[in-house]
Amino acid sequence: MPKMKTNSGARKRFRRTAAGRLKRSKAFKSHILTKKSSKRKRNLGKKTLVDARDQPRMDRLLGN
Repeated sequence: MPKMKTNSGARKRFRRTAAGRLKRSKAFKSHILTKKSSKRKRNLGKKTLVDARDQPRMDRLLGN
C-alpha cells in the first residue's frame, strides 16, 4: 500500500497547534477593504481554529 499524499493546498493553509487542533486564517481580507471598518479588518487578520465538525475532514486532507 503506498503512502497517503498530503493535499498540498491544505498543507499551505493550516498549522497544527500543540493540542492537535488546526489553526487557519480568516477569509474576506484580500480586497474591497474600503467599505470594511478598521475593527473588522483588524479582526480578519487574526488566526482562528478550524471548527471541531470540520476537523476530521481536514485531518484526512493532511494525511493524519
